[in-house]
Amino acid sequence: MPRRRQSHEPGHRRKFLVVADDTPECDRALYYAARRAARTGGDVVMLSVLELADVQSQWLGVAELMRAEATDKAQARQDLLASRAKGIAGIEPERLIREGTIADEILKLIEADEDIAILVLAAGTGNEGPGPLISSLAKGTWAGLSIPVTIVPGSLSDTEIDALA
Repeated sequence: MPRRRQSHEPGHRRKFLVVADDTPECDRALYYAARRAARTGGDVVMLSVLELADVQSQWLGVAELMRAEATDKAQARQDLLASRAKGIAGIEPERLIREGTIADEILKLIEADEDIAILVLAAGTGNEGPGPLISSLAKGTWAGLSIPVTIVPGSLSDTEIDALA
């Protein structure tokens, strides 16, 4: 049974979870989450997931190098996104980097942090469809998800998101 959310209890703040990746729509999700958090007195959590399936088949030295490079790339991306969140809404997001599959790590984080109240995703705008996270969500891959999901249209401008958030 999922843990009860504590985000509205004394001493807790509602957290908006954003997946920090290299997709163009990531910026739309972050923008929305930062604006919502600022307007409602909440926080933003950015999660980067290192999906290193090939690392297990590598020699130890190569595996560690692959892990280090992926971690450095994720940290650099989070630095950019954190700077963006600070500029958007004066918020310093919590930053997390995990290794595993993205759906599993999202579910584990939500279970572990009872202040995370909303997962914010943004839909892709290309011909490939809404994006891999939304597609997997629609297929029921995240059956254990115990919080609402906000899907931001990836084509919205900052001004349009401001009006909604």
